[in-house]
Amino acid sequence: MTQSYLEGLAANKGTLAVTVVVPAKDEAQNLPILLDEIEAALAGRKFEVIVIDDGSSDGTDIVLQDYAATHDWLRPVRHELSCGQSCAVRTGVQHARGDIVATIDGDGENDPAYIPQLLDALQAAGASTALAAGQRLGRKASLAKRYASRFANRLRGAILKDKTRDSGCGLKALRREVFLQLPYFDSWHRFLPALVIREGFDVVHIDVQDRQRRHGTSKYGIFDRALVGVLDLFGVWWLRRRRKKIPTVRPLT
Repeated sequence: MTQSYLEGLAANKGTLAVTVVVPAKDEAQNLPILLDEIEAALAGRKFEVIVIDDGSSDGTDIVLQDYAATHDWLRPVRHELSCGQSCAVRTGVQHARGDIVATIDGDGENDPAYIPQLLDALQAAGASTALAAGQRLGRKASLAKRYASRFANRLRGAILKDKTRDSGCGLKALRREVFLQLPYFDSWHRFLPALVIREGFDVVHIDVQDRQRRHGTSKYGIFDRALVGVLDLFGVWWLRRRRKKIPTVRPLT
């Protein structure tokens, strides 16, 4: 039986310290290495890892089932059809049992060694801060992709004023209860700092070193998301404009 969305939220609320959410499509060769690295990075912490197989056709589901058989902290789930990275992240958040959700891309370009730094930065910042976001240094993408990303980040920063140099980095740590408040749309994962600020919370940043992927090829091109990205940008700008005041709630009894 398929668990409903609301049943999943109720069942999973806050039973672990941290859930690592890994969206992945056709990453059968990269995932075992990445999962070993996540386990090493979080040694001594109470954690789980949810990998969302986003409609892969390379046997990623078999690799995850085999790995989960010997690692009880891994909870793989699968989209039968590819729905995109944002949808995969959202599925992971819905299934998460951690009070804090850390995200990391499934291609291995993000180093899990930075996850503890994100978690510690979020804790140190206090309850008024809901997101610790990685910002990549030493990008390993092609020159054209680096220039396109730099332009997109500058344009986004100028319009949204989210004080984030690199919103596309997959390494993030966010309080789950805030994650679930954010308005969802495809490509939503690229605007998390602005959406968190819209809810009245602060964001902290950690510089992280980018890595080359070991196997496979990137799922993203330069021009395949340009128009959609611009539309999303102005959509988020509209959402922020429509949120005039953040209430301060005080119980009366």
